[in-house]
Amino acid sequence: MTGAATDLTQASRREGIVFILKKSFISALVALVLFSLMIGIRTEAGPTGQLIYWTRFDDLASIVAIVFVGSIVVELLRQWWGPVGTTRSLPPTMQRALATAGRALPPLLLLFALAVPIVFYDQRYVIDTGIQVLTYVMLGWGLNVVVGLAGLLDLGYVAFYAVGAYSYALLATNFGLSFWICLPLAGVLAACWGVLLGFPVLRLRGDYLAIVTLAFGEIIRLVIINWQSLTGGPNGISPIPRPTLFGIPLTAGEDGLAARLGFEFSPTQRIVFLFYLILALALLTNWVTIRLRRLPIGRAWEALREDEVACRALGINITTTKLTAFATGAMFGGFAGAFFATRQGFISPESFTFQESALVLAIVVLGGMGSQLGVALAALTLIGGFELFRGFDQYRMLVFGLAMVLLMIWRPRGLIGHRAPTVFLRQSTAISSELAREGRG
Repeated sequence: MTGAATDLTQASRREGIVFILKKSFISALVALVLFSLMIGIRTEAGPTGQLIYWTRFDDLASIVAIVFVGSIVVELLRQWWGPVGTTRSLPPTMQRALATAGRALPPLLLLFALAVPIVFYDQRYVIDTGIQVLTYVMLGWGLNVVVGLAGLLDLGYVAFYAVGAYSYALLATNFGLSFWICLPLAGVLAACWGVLLGFPVLRLRGDYLAIVTLAFGEIIRLVIINWQSLTGGPNGISPIPRPTLFGIPLTAGEDGLAARLGFEFSPTQRIVFLFYLILALALLTNWVTIRLRRLPIGRAWEALREDEVACRALGINITTTKLTAFATGAMFGGFAGAFFATRQGFISPESFTFQESALVLAIVVLGGMGSQLGVALAALTLIGGFELFRGFDQYRMLVFGLAMVLLMIWRPRGLIGHRAPTVFLRQSTAISSELAREGRG
């Protein structure tokens, strides 16, 4: 009996190995067919109009080999982890270790963010990259209110980003208002545009909602391009005033902050100030979002995300719920736009294209809709990954697309999916069993 069981186990293992190799071979063959013309052969138009081409079979072979080995690894992980996206086969010790690491990750990320300007003070490129990452973290947290909490697919979020940037630029250049006055005004104006977007889409869902929001983003961009008397059109707006610290400029003059504190002026000081400014704005966005989730309006957003019909049946005002979600998300986008304008000192319609909306939406979806930590990790991964692969422009989007596909296969709810409601019945099992006993009695 033992020998028969052993033979059966060995036979099943051989079948599993054959299945894995067969599937990996098919994946490699598909990669060979897809990438043969994309990577294997490169063509260009010659100076005389003739077609010039050269081969890169070594790169093609490397990619096919990576696909083959990666497919084997994926299948082995699938068998080890069990169903996709679960860790039921992990031992309890490892599960507790993962839970502890998850609780310790947010404070560690915050400490790392606070230490970046100090550790990398002489490396301006690192600090600039950190500012860019934090800007997209703030945008992701703002869009997470609309997409992750309320479940409203918004493909035109860049419109509120643009409204905030142009609001600050116009108010600062035409009326001489300071950054600290223009910042809340930019958020309020962006929130008003969010309400204007919300009214036409109250009865729309799914793909129709996405199409209308996409059109709204394009309308804002076209208005900015064509209203040249106000926005400058394609030429943009410049110079945009820089922020100050309680009215003290961060310049090299006698009235500058460095001179008043007795320090030697350095241009890096302004970059460090901008880093901590966007970090404070991002943390404010996170704190407000977390507080709103615990309020009745946040619970209404979650109910709307799960089932709009049931939400109406419970007597929740759908109009108010949708409009507040759009307005709140747009306000945070306006704050981020105002910071973008003061950081760059120049804005133009080229900075507010659909690609920006797609990138922010990808950050929210890949990080996990409804998860604040997941959005931050996704922004760090995507924006940092773009900078890491800057020297490989021809492969960067390919790697980005491959990573998105793999993540959607293994983690369809994102890196840290969080769809659990804020309020739930903790003793539902006990109550159900009590009701069952009373029914039997």
